[in-house]
Amino acid sequence: MSRTAYLLLLAVFLAPAVIIYSTFSIYPLLATIFNSFYDRQDDGTSLFVGLSNFTTLLSDPTWSAPFWNAFRNNCLFFLIHMCVQNPIGLVLAALLSLPRLKLRATYRTLIFMPTMLSVVVIGFSWQLILSPLWGVAKMFLSFFGLGFLFGPWLGEESTALLTISLISVWQFVGIPMILIYTALLAIPDELIDAATVDGLNQFQAFIWVKLPLILPTLGLVSVLTFVNNFNAFDLIYAMKGALAGPNFSADIMGTLFYRVFFGNQLQLGDTSMGSAIATMMFLIILTGVMIYLFVIQRRMHRYSF
Repeated sequence: MSRTAYLLLLAVFLAPAVIIYSTFSIYPLLATIFNSFYDRQDDGTSLFVGLSNFTTLLSDPTWSAPFWNAFRNNCLFFLIHMCVQNPIGLVLAALLSLPRLKLRATYRTLIFMPTMLSVVVIGFSWQLILSPLWGVAKMFLSFFGLGFLFGPWLGEESTALLTISLISVWQFVGIPMILIYTALLAIPDELIDAATVDGLNQFQAFIWVKLPLILPTLGLVSVLTFVNNFNAFDLIYAMKGALAGPNFSADIMGTLFYRVFFGNQLQLGDTSMGSAIATMMFLIILTGVMIYLFVIQRRMHRYSF
């Protein structure tokens, strides 16, 4: 086959994917960034304003207060997932990789199952469970003598975001578990056998042999958690609506963008400022990913088996 024919065949096979990806990912991204430099006028025309929308977003109290509140909440949302979801996923993966564990496939399926459920179903179900009026959470805690701990967690500013974050952890903990579990299965048995011969028990073998070998996977899990959490929207919207109440205590970048771009209740949509918020989200995610790729990942040692 000639080089020209090979390139033509390659283009034919790549064209559908390139067209779909460009239409639904590249073009909307570029259009959003482009729109963030313009201001929509009352007559429907657009006026180029440069970085004025970003200056307004970061410095004008009317816009900066909601933006920094959403950014802080998003950082907290991410940290909860990093400090709770990923360690739990690591522990579950380690337990599932034990050679003598029975019903391993059953446990794996049950843990991963919430990930496949609709976010709307998850949100509605947990609203019913945690409801102070008819929820079963209060009765469950009272059965164990812990009824005094129950409160309207979704209705208080101090606990609304934490509660939703833990619900999200419960739903998606199966993803880091599966990724880490797959990495653990890829470790050759010979390495573990050698560690056992050297006198290490299972816990010591995991800490000193397995854990260093799966650090690249842990890094991948961390960056996926970062990207997904700063793109989060659906669970908070399903449980608390676009206002992410009470008093915007559960508001994150995704809900702020939705509220500004499309409008909500008496608030009219502003596509220019909404595009500026979306562009800031993109820059935050891009910065985090670049730090991982060029600072953290380069220092990791990768092993091939």
